[in-house]
Amino acid sequence: SVIFLTFQCFSILVILLYFFHILIQNSHPLRFFMKHSLGGLGAVFCLILLLACPALALTGARNGLLLWADVVLPTLLPFMICSGMIVALNGVPLLTKPLFPFLSRFMGLSQPGSFVFITGLLCGYPMGARMDSRFLEEGRIELNEARTLLAVSNHPSPMFILGYICVQAASLFSSSNACPPWIFLTALYLPILPVSFLAKKCYHLNQEASLCRQDNYKSEHTHVSFDTHLMDCLETMEKIGLYIMIFSILALYLSAFPDSLLPLTLRCALLGAVEITTGIRAISGSVPGFAGALLITAAGAFGGISGIFQTKSVLKSAGLSIRHYILWKFFHSVLSCVAFALCFFINQSLQIGI
Repeated sequence: SVIFLTFQCFSILVILLYFFHILIQNSHPLRFFMKHSLGGLGAVFCLILLLACPALALTGARNGLLLWADVVLPTLLPFMICSGMIVALNGVPLLTKPLFPFLSRFMGLSQPGSFVFITGLLCGYPMGARMDSRFLEEGRIELNEARTLLAVSNHPSPMFILGYICVQAASLFSSSNACPPWIFLTALYLPILPVSFLAKKCYHLNQEASLCRQDNYKSEHTHVSFDTHLMDCLETMEKIGLYIMIFSILALYLSAFPDSLLPLTLRCALLGAVEITTGIRAISGSVPGFAGALLITAAGAFGGISGIFQTKSVLKSAGLSIRHYILWKFFHSVLSCVAFALCFFINQSLQIGI
């Protein structure tokens, strides 16, 4: 039991150190040490842990693959295929026309940038980042707009919020009116506005340059093979599935920790930070009331380390920094927690008044 917990702790530490390695990847001496010392040692310990606890690894891998096959694949893949064909058939202006005046005026986005934002909002992780990287690579948007979009276009979809987050959070309260769905929707989406404002200032987004790039691109014709597009979508989905499997195993190891070593609330918070689906389910079953709903909001806004690795896997264009993305997600999570607390207490006041 002691050996098992030791290996368990070390393996989780290795994953967290690799996560930290992404943040400091420009620090060359530290990067060299982590890559050549801790990386190799951690890989050996992870292998020993898998051999010592094969049942947990098997269950975690099965849970991750079932989640991918039953939920993520049928939900995300059709949107991925459809959005790609909209781009190939020049349907972007038709889709963005109703919202383009608002997005252009308040967020400084071009028409292709508006499509990236809408796609990320409706389809969920990591579609926003994928379309952002693709449009930058194809020259549809300029670099500063792509960086701004990376900060604001990767979110849980409304379907995930209403169909999963709100359903799981319903068990936290005795009354359904205590935390209605609009609170989660507001808390997760309202911070997009201040984040986009700060990102525009940080990256010096020039709206005129974005519109000029858009006008210049209109004359170009892009031919995309449907088979090539399908293979690209399948490759992306395979990467997402593997990351979900890996972090589902990690989440199961965290769940196996005894309360004496890892308090229940802290364990649930860590599960939410590792993988949002597993984490939200654990939080809803263990942390009742306002505290549980706040942890669910933070997990949904951050997207989990699994979501970060999925996002990293689709960023093919140079100039899009995963470290910047992580910092923006931290900031978004803080704003979402503040927004949730305000909306929750406003709703409580209204309920008392009624």
